[in-house]
Amino acid sequence: MAEKTKLPSRLLEIGLLVIVDIVSAISLCLTDYKITGVVGKKVIIFILGFILISLFWHILLRRKLPYCDQMIFPLVLLLSTIGLTIIYRIELPRARLGLDGYGNIATMQFIWIILSMILAGGLIIFLKDYTKLRTYIYTSMVVGILLLVSPILPFIGVSVNGAQLWISLGGITVQPAEFAKIFLAIFFAGYLVERRDVLALAGPKILNIRFPRFKDFGPILLVWGCSIGVLILQHDLGTSVLFFGMFICMLYIATDRPSWLVIGGVLFMVAIFIILSFFPYVAARFDIWLNPFSDDVYQRSPGGSGQIVQGLFGLASGGLFGTGWGLGHPGITPFADSDFVFTSIGEQIGLTGIIVVLLAYLILCVRGIIIAKNELFGFGKLLSSGIAFSIALQVFVVVGGITLIIPLTGLTLPWLARGGSSLMANWIFITILLIISNSANLSKLRDSQNQLLESK
Repeated sequence: MAEKTKLPSRLLEIGLLVIVDIVSAISLCLTDYKITGVVGKKVIIFILGFILISLFWHILLRRKLPYCDQMIFPLVLLLSTIGLTIIYRIELPRARLGLDGYGNIATMQFIWIILSMILAGGLIIFLKDYTKLRTYIYTSMVVGILLLVSPILPFIGVSVNGAQLWISLGGITVQPAEFAKIFLAIFFAGYLVERRDVLALAGPKILNIRFPRFKDFGPILLVWGCSIGVLILQHDLGTSVLFFGMFICMLYIATDRPSWLVIGGVLFMVAIFIILSFFPYVAARFDIWLNPFSDDVYQRSPGGSGQIVQGLFGLASGGLFGTGWGLGHPGITPFADSDFVFTSIGEQIGLTGIIVVLLAYLILCVRGIIIAKNELFGFGKLLSSGIAFSIALQVFVVVGGITLIIPLTGLTLPWLARGGSSLMANWIFITILLIISNSANLSKLRDSQNQLLESK
């Protein structure tokens, strides 16, 4: 007779949440005090809100997902609180000067965080079995593609700084690509589980590497075409890289074929080379990357390298430990609370703080890979690995663009940057990973118990 599986204490999660709440309280209080000389009511509300919502989520996870990973939620909450603190730091002096558009940006970010966590909590309550998502893979494909192309539709599409990435519904601006990645990740995972045997085993060998058959190129060509279409029609290099990269990664994991990585890389490089020849806005991105300190490139308006150069100086001024919360001049860099929030963090808390933030992302991705390894069902393996890789790729693309490792793409850091749709989509994304981890850890625990009973 099998022993009853004991519920874990989740002490690790409790300890990490206490640390996150203390860190967020100190950073918010220091920011407010250094600029205004007092700790205002708004900051007190922020701190109490984070404490209450973290307690609510801890109870919810204990009851609904008692075996889920204990590090993921505290790490995501830490990133969200750091993001809010940076946004508040940039908003505060501008609001005191009475600049238009400032005064409630941090409040809106805080509200979006709370709403996102409530929505994600509802997903935990109602999605008891994540494998049911597999029955909607083709529906997810249709929804994902519709969301992806919606910014180019008349009447609802909105263009900002030359990029067609947003839609406006009832006065609310949404970036649908953030939600599209959820549906497309579900579709990729379900489709590849169904087709992985054909994609992995059939095809000729060239130089000891097995390549797929020509007729099996369909899925990769379809995703490649959609990625290039996004780049051409919406002027969005970042989303193109993210979706195509996520698909190639999941395809490689499903088939264990290095040839898919080679084919995917070649296809994307060929597309970029062709687009560079015909679309000047992409060529301008590469020019900024290669010659950021050139006077001609720096002075170019619009599309100059002034933003990225100012961001680099902001990072440099942070030094090893930063100027400190509430000090420095992070707001000098354009879009310092969204596209370039990474430079604002570097100026405030220095290289040490940047390493902590990057380690938080790294641990998230590693936990996602561990969950994929422990999960028994192929659909869950692919979905969790796809979520982990998409986070890793997005962070690399953003940080690499800001530090001139690769061209700037326009993506933002998950949970750190300002934006309601990004916050909500990423909280849903990570919640799906938590649900999968609960299934994976429970299955692993039961297997261990069964092996122990058999040995007796």
